[in-house]
Amino acid sequence: MTISTDTLHPDIRGVFLKDLEEDFRGIGEKAFRARQVFDWIYKKGATGFDAMTNLSPELRAKLKAKYSLAPPQVAAEHHSVDGTKKFLFSMTDREKVETVIIPSKTRATVCVSTQAGCKFGCKFCASGIGGWTRNLTAAEILTEILYAKAKSNLHPLSHIVFMGTGEPLDNYDNLMRAIRLINAPEGLGIAARRITVSTCGVIPKILQMATEGLQIELAISLHGYNDESRKVLMPVNKKYPMSDLIPACREYIKATKRQITFEYILIKDVTCSPEAVRELSLLFKGMICKMNLIPYNPVSEFDHKTPSREEMNDFVESLERAGIHATIRTPRGRDVSAACGQLRHEHQNAN
Repeated sequence: MTISTDTLHPDIRGVFLKDLEEDFRGIGEKAFRARQVFDWIYKKGATGFDAMTNLSPELRAKLKAKYSLAPPQVAAEHHSVDGTKKFLFSMTDREKVETVIIPSKTRATVCVSTQAGCKFGCKFCASGIGGWTRNLTAAEILTEILYAKAKSNLHPLSHIVFMGTGEPLDNYDNLMRAIRLINAPEGLGIAARRITVSTCGVIPKILQMATEGLQIELAISLHGYNDESRKVLMPVNKKYPMSDLIPACREYIKATKRQITFEYILIKDVTCSPEAVRELSLLFKGMICKMNLIPYNPVSEFDHKTPSREEMNDFVESLERAGIHATIRTPRGRDVSAACGQLRHEHQNAN
């Protein structure tokens, strides 16, 4: 995957149409040519200017002189027995970034990374084990998605989830630029309601996102039932405690009229307990929300265990009796290390 910091020219995948149109006018080209470029990139999947055969050789040369457009470099590609596909992209600075395609019977969802590594170090996730290196550019984020779109031809790509490596709201400006290009009709044309941003709880950015005027789905990585339980697994809780996070979530719901999804990992004897049900029922009282329960996906560095199916089902039933709508996420791609950061971590250890 080409990155703008190591090339002479910015990646055109991070440019808005209006800005490209202005550039074209500045070089004496018709503005509609910019739309043709967008069509090649976002509709036809072009990964080089020479593929744009309805543009003159002279215009293609002008584009090459100002912008870059290169295919991603795939370091690894794994296919699961359940249809999940995981890709590990290698950037020119040798950093690795993961992307996962999760198909269903009629569509495909792509799980996207926003950073190389993660600063937040949750005590159950492989993403932060190797630390954080840098943010991805909007163009790099879009390159992940465009590659996934090309690889999901049997299942049309219709949903985007920012749940891969990194904290999306810690890379806010690049995230929002990418989302606007994903959402734009001349871009990927994917509705905002089909785009989900998952955050560990960066409160100022949650409140900022509420003002963007986009009906983005928000998912909160909660993974605890009170401040004491959450801070054991999530160091971010020290800076942004649950006692402040939940009121911010209520403000987000009020401002956007959108339901929030709370992601909650199920770890035996840690988060899956009667005490958790009691605390969560008080926490969510009167809130428009749902819970996405995630069975713990084993990581060798952490000494956690996945609850039994019976324990997880009992937990769901207890939540439902408490008035909390909850579903257990079906694990996907376990045979290809599809959980966040696992494939990247494996390659770091191998090098």
